[in-house]
Amino acid sequence: MKITLLVVGRTVDNNIIAGINEYTQRLGRFAQFDTVVIPELKNAKKLSEAQQKELEGDAILAAMAPGDRVVLLDEGGKEYRSTEFAAWIEHKQNVSTKRLLFVVGGPYGFAPKVYNAAHEKLSLSKMTFSHQMIRLLFVEQLYRAYTIINHLPYHHE
Repeated sequence: MKITLLVVGRTVDNNIIAGINEYTQRLGRFAQFDTVVIPELKNAKKLSEAQQKELEGDAILAAMAPGDRVVLLDEGGKEYRSTEFAAWIEHKQNVSTKRLLFVVGGPYGFAPKVYNAAHEKLSLSKMTFSHQMIRLLFVEQLYRAYTIINHLPYHHE
């Protein structure tokens, strides 16, 4: 199974980039993982919130492929403990999911058409994090899930 993190806009903070790169490299032991970046909208300041969500939604939908299992990282999504998330990932591997596509939207969230195309929603916390930070938190949690699945000592209960 391939896992892709689809994000709107590039990560600009060098510390966050370094952390993402570190966990992406570690993940290479366990899974095919990549990040796909949808470029920021041009002239976004001239667009309304709804227009931005709509245009970002078009780009997100264009990045989806038949057979993808689409999971939105969304504050209204299901929350898991790390061990539960690991079991969820392991289950997705066992049911022959071709590509698990996790999506981080833009600053205003997702357009309704993106919610309609998604299979699931996942929340990493009840707290709000920047869209840059959530990328790092997600990649670390994905790495943690694989260490749990493989009984490695990274995670402690």
